[in-house]
Amino acid sequence: MKTINPKEVSVGMLHGYLLAAIAPRPIAFASTIDKAGNVNLSPFSFFNVFGSNPPTLIFSPNNRVRDNSSKHTLENVLEHDEVVINMVDYAMVEQMSLSSCEYTKETNEFDKAGLTSIASTMVQPPRVGEAKAAFECKVKQIIHMGEGGGAANLVICEVLLAHFSEDILNENGFIDQTKTDWVARMGGDWYCRASGSALFEVPKPNLKLGIGVDNIPAHIRQNPAFTGNDLGRLGNIERLPTPEEINAFKQEHPECAENPVEFAKQQLAIGNVWAAWLGLL
Repeated sequence: MKTINPKEVSVGMLHGYLLAAIAPRPIAFASTIDKAGNVNLSPFSFFNVFGSNPPTLIFSPNNRVRDNSSKHTLENVLEHDEVVINMVDYAMVEQMSLSSCEYTKETNEFDKAGLTSIASTMVQPPRVGEAKAAFECKVKQIIHMGEGGGAANLVICEVLLAHFSEDILNENGFIDQTKTDWVARMGGDWYCRASGSALFEVPKPNLKLGIGVDNIPAHIRQNPAFTGNDLGRLGNIERLPTPEEINAFKQEHPECAENPVEFAKQQLAIGNVWAAWLGLL
């Protein structure tokens, strides 16, 4: 394994490794205004949600690595403490990328990128009409983590109002991930697309404690046919089946006796953990 001490490599090299390894990262497409009312729109992948009470988003317009200059977004939130954080999906990724060009401070990137500017309700910066989700925010605090190139400037925001496009919601009004097409930032020129076959579900652990991988019988735990993910899923049950449950299941499903491991793998693939256990034991 390659080991890097941040103090022994250039900031540029470390920056490249960090962005390539800590990925994918959601993109904060931030619209801001300066004290003169000039609008800026720019993407930032040092971004995430950090709480819901109050609803808190944090993004970081870092100092530029090459010359330590600050970005217009940072200058704007220092002058006017409001921002709209628009989420990026695949349909707008090229326009988002175009907006990241280093235009002059007076340039409106909504116009350059061909995106629709919609007046916000509670803050002055406009939101992106094409965005499937947008958050009107009050900037609560800005934390400067350093003075040199690449230094982070954490912009801590409280969400005042959230907007969600109807076409990503299910019949109950919640976001349906199968209807979204979010994109996320990788390293270099790379992005990833969170949709289609890239989406998968992992059941959350039981409210009661799972038995854990350490309590899986050794002949199963040490079988090379089972991956770490398989073992994690098998360990996420509250108890092992009883002999009576096992016998009843095998009478109804005699096919599992032919190849218990293969049967269990098939059941795990479709999320039927209990049946996998019943076939294995």
